[in-house]
Amino acid sequence: MDIDQNEVKELIATIKGEKQAQKDKEARDSWTKFVSLTLVCLAVLTAIATLKGGGFTTRTLKALNEATFQQTLASDEWNLYQAKSIKQKLYEFQLETLGNPADPAVEARTKKLKEKITEYKQEQADSMKKAKEHEKKRDEARAIADAIAALGSDMGMAITFFQVSVALGGICLIVKKKWLWFASLGLGAFAAFKMLTVLNAVI
Repeated sequence: MDIDQNEVKELIATIKGEKQAQKDKEARDSWTKFVSLTLVCLAVLTAIATLKGGGFTTRTLKALNEATFQQTLASDEWNLYQAKSIKQKLYEFQLETLGNPADPAVEARTKKLKEKITEYKQEQADSMKKAKEHEKKRDEARAIADAIAALGSDMGMAITFFQVSVALGGICLIVKKKWLWFASLGLGAFAAFKMLTVLNAVI
């Protein structure tokens, strides 16, 4: 009977020791709960940054399409300008090759040719003006595309730092090293700062 009581006492002591060890381990690792919460927050921020980054890509492509469209319109106007210039030169050549200016028929023809030359000069001036306006819009669209692409690049950097911080946090949960958590927090904070800087630049 004494042996059974001793075994029971040993068993109870062992169970108490295991429970205490488990409590001590939980107390030592209680900080890992905060790591998990941090990882959730970082994952949400990564998703937001990725969504915004995709928006920058779309806006860049839209601005580049606008620049291409304006370049096409400018090219059309310059082609029209060249066509009018050729026609003007033809009329000027005809004017130079007319016969006696005292002849009434020649005088009437001269008047018509001069009117046509004046008309083509005006149309050339209009085409040049329109072409330059389209080129100005093209340059503005390109500048917008460049600015948005730069913001998109900065957002891409923020996304990369968010992903690395999440990976460090995951490794931290496995190896239970606090310094990895602090490194994850530091990278996450830098990424959040970068993302907010980009978003403020857009606003």
